[in-house]
Amino acid sequence: MPDHVHLLLALPSTVSLAKAMQLLKGGSSKWIHDTHPAAEDFRWQIKYGAFSVSRSVLDQTIRYIRTQEAHHRKMTFQEEFVALLRRHEVAHDPKYLWE
Repeated sequence: MPDHVHLLLALPSTVSLAKAMQLLKGGSSKWIHDTHPAAEDFRWQIKYGAFSVSRSVLDQTIRYIRTQEAHHRKMTFQEEFVALLRRHEVAHDPKYLWE
């Protein structure tokens, strides 16, 4: 997607989510800038969202990630993210969600 990415990660207990995001963002930014010089303005936003997924919905999650382009024709990423927060009763203030 042009404005976001969905990742499914299995993190060992020794790697924090923050460290995993630092490594992913740093490594991918370096690769993009080294491989695609025209993308010199590329940058990740500072914020990110993370949700745990149980093994019982692993296949469903993989299917969603693979078909997200079609899914986002019906609902924007922003609409979906807020709906997910509400569905799981995650307290949030919309003014802090987006840069």
